[in-house]
Amino acid sequence: MPEVNQGAARSNLDLLKDVEVDVSLEIGRRRMRIAEVLEIQEGQTLELSKAAGEPLEIYVNGQLLGRGEAVVVGDCYGVRITELVADEGGSS
Repeated sequence: MPEVNQGAARSNLDLLKDVEVDVSLEIGRRRMRIAEVLEIQEGQTLELSKAAGEPLEIYVNGQLLGRGEAVVVGDCYGVRITELVADEGGSS
């Protein structure tokens, strides 16, 4: 395996620091038949797979980054990171 030049690796990483990525939170899932989806009305409540208080999944560009809990920051929602997950290569 070729030796990695630390300076070059750091420089390459610096090039990526300004790239924007999508960060999303998942509070739960639900599988529905198309007929059920077509009947959804405004004001209707859809029950999801997670219990209240369970951690939310945090995704970066569709890849699981970790888990956290919902918080309120000023007038906005936020997430407090409680766990970062390791990728398949074993690093976090």
